[in-house]
Amino acid sequence: MSYLGAIISLLVIVVAGRLLLKKYNPHAILLVSGLLMLIIAQVLNYNLPTLKDPTGFSGFDLFRYIKESFSKTNAGVGLMIMAIGGFVAYIDKIGASNALVYVAMKPLKFFKKKPYLAASLVIPIGQLLFAAIPSAAGLGLLLMASMFPILVNLGVSRLSAVSVITATTAFGIGPASAITASATNIASVDTILFFLNYQIPLVWPLSIVMMITYYFVNRYYDKKNGFEKEIEETKEIELNAPLIYALIPVLPIILLIGFSKIFSIFSVPISLDTTTAMFISLFVALIYELVRTKNIKTVFDSLKTFWNGMGNIFKTVVTLIITADIFAKGLISLGFIDGLLDLAQNLGLGAIGIGVVMTVMIFLASMLMGSGNASFFAFGPLVPKIANKLGVESTSIILPMQLSASMGRTVSPIAGVIIATAEIAKVSTIAIVKRNIIPLVVALVVMLTYHFI
Repeated sequence: MSYLGAIISLLVIVVAGRLLLKKYNPHAILLVSGLLMLIIAQVLNYNLPTLKDPTGFSGFDLFRYIKESFSKTNAGVGLMIMAIGGFVAYIDKIGASNALVYVAMKPLKFFKKKPYLAASLVIPIGQLLFAAIPSAAGLGLLLMASMFPILVNLGVSRLSAVSVITATTAFGIGPASAITASATNIASVDTILFFLNYQIPLVWPLSIVMMITYYFVNRYYDKKNGFEKEIEETKEIELNAPLIYALIPVLPIILLIGFSKIFSIFSVPISLDTTTAMFISLFVALIYELVRTKNIKTVFDSLKTFWNGMGNIFKTVVTLIITADIFAKGLISLGFIDGLLDLAQNLGLGAIGIGVVMTVMIFLASMLMGSGNASFFAFGPLVPKIANKLGVESTSIILPMQLSASMGRTVSPIAGVIIATAEIAKVSTIAIVKRNIIPLVVALVVMLTYHFI
């Protein structure tokens, strides 16, 4: 029976994947697919997830799962992600994002005689920015406005410039990342500890690998294509706020690290969570704005941007987590995990083998769907059960899965950041992906080897 359920699960996954490729709404696909699997599990008398408050009728219980998922998500990780989304929207409105990018990119002007080195250095700098401004398309557009003309004028091609700019979004790390928030919630680990003890130790060698790979890949392609240096009109990024505003986007990270368990600054420990840090940072930003504008009404009105940002994140990311949770419940109910583990054991695969399979699967799914969130949110909730059965920590499996989700998006021609940057650079999305595929695949292989072996 377990194999029958696993086979049905695979068929549903394949159909869902095809619909996603055809641009069907991912929320609807995950929700309907999840409910369908739960119905089949009921019919086949499989063990369904336990409900805290069942309705008394199995048909209605299916929809109670949706209610419970909404309640659980909104009370925890959902609120965190909405607070992050609201804060990111607000710092963008007041010009703090622009100020941070402006400051961060200044050192690159010292590498005028080494254009490809300058281009490669954009990657680690941009990745630090991505931790504070966790919007792939948003950061990509900011860097296209500020760094793209500079890199082109230094002597690299448009494709080389846009490739390293998109590469800055290859790792969704940091407490402000929606994928990180979901991963820490699934693995039940502290966000800052996960960021400092797990993400950074794995990401920094990958960043070096990508810098080196992009350096040679871009030089090779530019030489092969007979690239000739062109002059791009250079405009400084438009600053509509004082440079001191550059501190605001990184304030949540400073607060979370400063008051984490790593440092014992006060005799009575002070504990901050990501949501609280976002609200504190928001009010600091409001004070900044009040000092600058000296207009209480204007500042109060600007707060609407925060609430609108929360709402936008709810309808896009949080609802995706909820529908993906129903999808995951369907897979678990049909014995997909049990079937996968049985197959792995028959093939001689242990925890490492399963981890590699899941990581590569999410990478390919993100590449095909153009969304790291959709792929990770769909399969991430399966990790605790897998880890429990294999007797390993959830973090050891979920970390590479989480990173591969954003890595796969970076080599997808239908990803928002790829489409947006390609339009500005006046190049094709496929051409960008050709530049990105080798460095990202190399980084994926290095990650799997470094992490699991």
